[in-house]
Amino acid sequence: MSDTKIKQNDGDEIIIDDLELSSDFSENKIEDSDKGVSPEVEKSDDDSVAISKSKLVLIKTILSNLQTSNEQLLKLLSSTVSSEDEERISIAQNSDAVFNLNSENTNHDDGRIIEGIFDGENMIGPDGKQYSVPANYASKSKLIEGDSLKLTITSKGTFVYKQIKPIDRRRVMGILSQETSGNYIVSAEDSKWHVLTASVTYYKGQIGDEIVLIVPTNGKSKWGAVDNIVKNVN
Repeated sequence: MSDTKIKQNDGDEIIIDDLELSSDFSENKIEDSDKGVSPEVEKSDDDSVAISKSKLVLIKTILSNLQTSNEQLLKLLSSTVSSEDEERISIAQNSDAVFNLNSENTNHDDGRIIEGIFDGENMIGPDGKQYSVPANYASKSKLIEGDSLKLTITSKGTFVYKQIKPIDRRRVMGILSQETSGNYIVSAEDSKWHVLTASVTYYKGQIGDEIVLIVPTNGKSKWGAVDNIVKNVN
């Protein structure tokens, strides 16, 4: 049987029999080592693990710092984005569309691909640029504000659009009229929506006709898509 030597501060050594070591200490040390239990984690009788108070304090501090940072960011954004801007882009927000910021630089064998949001007339890319959407395509596809589009610009310069994520929509009934500028509008539910001339022409609409209009379910929009026309026979 081996003895354990312990060196004291004064340089003298004392010899302790191994049998004199605390059996409780040895058993607990071995058990903790085998089970990989950290000294900072307490184990209760029902086998549940509790986090130490020091870690809880650290977590609370981190969350508090995050809350402060978020409040500062909101104040910064509030000073640069007006309520009018928020209302104008609310449709795009409700569409849950996320711009692929690298999409404009993505090159494929069949051309360059850009993803964006339809604003009623054009597609707005991630860089804020407007890409012209053919009125006939928008009319026949019944695109509305907030719809997500994918534009492929081929090597020959051809623009090919594809609707990839329609926004939630609903239908309203309104009356077709025309502004002095020549633009067509539909009045319904105490609101007015612009509609594409191509849509009115396609359905051979006339002033006073009743329009079945497609508009976003949430948020305010300036544009709607003509779904059908009920001819005014009077």
